[in-house]
Amino acid sequence: MVVRCLLRLVVLSLGLLASFQTLAVTVTDARGEHTFDSVPQRIVTISWAMTENALELGIEPVGVADIEGYTTWVVRPPIPEGVADIGKRQEPSIERLAELEPDVIILSNGQEGLVDKLSQIAPVLYFDAFSAEQDNAETARDIFMEMARLFGKEALAREKLNAMDAEFGELESKLHAHFGETLPEVTGVRFFNQAIALVYGSNSMSQAALNKMGIQPAMTVPASQWGFAQRKIIELSKIKDGALLYFKPAPGVEDLFDSPLWQAMPVARAGRVAPVESTWSYGGALSVLYLARAQTEALLTIDPQ
Repeated sequence: MVVRCLLRLVVLSLGLLASFQTLAVTVTDARGEHTFDSVPQRIVTISWAMTENALELGIEPVGVADIEGYTTWVVRPPIPEGVADIGKRQEPSIERLAELEPDVIILSNGQEGLVDKLSQIAPVLYFDAFSAEQDNAETARDIFMEMARLFGKEALAREKLNAMDAEFGELESKLHAHFGETLPEVTGVRFFNQAIALVYGSNSMSQAALNKMGIQPAMTVPASQWGFAQRKIIELSKIKDGALLYFKPAPGVEDLFDSPLWQAMPVARAGRVAPVESTWSYGGALSVLYLARAQTEALLTIDPQ
């Protein structure tokens, strides 16, 4: 009888252990491996790129940083109503975070200094999404799949990435139908002011989107952490035969375009300048698709000549 009871306990223990191993999930961030006893249900994303990833995976965070800013600059995918705003991305409200009782808090670049403090509230994942030493667009895909593993959404993540890759080809076909066999070289910028532009280069998400559609840059900009270089407006005169796209919002751009300096630019005289609807240039994996769509729409407004 005693032996039989002991056997039952052993079987029960093994069953519980197997259940734990089935529910437990291990993911890897910039700091190493982290094991969760079960799939996190209540998540907070302080990085906008990680917010994008969560929403694309069908995960609604309980808290997000700076929702107003996200709505202005990132736009897609939209944050559902009812999600709590936990303050600034660099200085989230510790009190508000604690009240939300998250199962995991997800950070990215520029938020390294928050790891220790926020770890007192919940487990923290920190992803190094942007670096001059890596292909940022490819790293974004890796991070997306890592987050998908955390939430048990790997099949959905693969489906979305495959659909994105297929759409790049469709967008390229649209551009060829408009411009013909040879697509123009294109460079994207954000106007910092009337004297300075942030020019996107080889490691930027926007240039990655253009590359996926078979488009090469009109200006050479070396790799950097965030994929851009600060340049004087006059340097945009180096674009002779290509096209220039500028991202909205672009306050004050009308005054810039009225200036003699701008009107003397070869790209301006040729009418090969077009605005891109607000799309975040430092986002998650699927932001490359949003950038490809937005830049395609902008390019289709340019006369193929």
